[in-house]
Amino acid sequence: MTTHTVTLTGLRAVYGTGTRRVTALDGVTTGFASGTFTAVMGPSGSGKSTLLHCAAGLDRPTEGTVTIDGTRLDDLGEDELTRLRRDRIGFVFQAFNLVTTLTTAQNVELPLRLAGRRPPARDVAAALDAVGLADRAGHQPGELSGGEQQRVAVARALITRPAVVFADEPTGALDSAASRQVLRLLRALVDDQGQTVVMVTHDPAAAAYADRVLLLADGRVVDEMDGEITAAVVAARIAEREARPSEHAAAPAGPSC
Repeated sequence: MTTHTVTLTGLRAVYGTGTRRVTALDGVTTGFASGTFTAVMGPSGSGKSTLLHCAAGLDRPTEGTVTIDGTRLDDLGEDELTRLRRDRIGFVFQAFNLVTTLTTAQNVELPLRLAGRRPPARDVAAALDAVGLADRAGHQPGELSGGEQQRVAVARALITRPAVVFADEPTGALDSAASRQVLRLLRALVDDQGQTVVMVTHDPAAAAYADRVLLLADGRVVDEMDGEITAAVVAARIAEREARPSEHAAAPAGPSC
């Protein structure tokens, strides 16, 4: 039986009122199995970032439930939700969000410091070693390449040993070589450490590193791929789905009923 680290049930997210009312998520039900890598894709406005934010407890959905590591987020108050995000969820964003005045090691340990805990130096060293930056512990972000800065962000996400790592366009600000390094790292975390990773991306080449790809449109999951995933397969499936509305629009109107 598959164990899901994250489960979304009937998720709806509605913003605004009247003519400005927007449904960003429209009844999404899905799960992210433990020790798997899922890529979430879709056109601008499809709801993929909203899905990630609700799944990670950054936003509360209008309806539906999110369960992470056995805990329902709607059962939590704001303080409890903050603690869960801090202790059980890792975040990696397109902007590295590193503190420029801190060293690499200090950036990695920052989440625990903010929680009033002092991580053992061996844990910080292990997190940096896991991302291939053991020799950069004393460097500041400005002394690192973009790819190295993003790997520091991954190490920071891992320091709390989270149940799930959410990554929002983690390669969006990187060149192709650095992107491959970060994606291989995320893939290795899943394969070697059993980490659960959920990544929002617009790039079929990035999605090809995943075990599973969810395609969103108009706030709904409209397609899913698993098994043999390649960039060409993902790109073709996206192109096929994007062509369907235009085909419908071009079709002659039938009789009204």
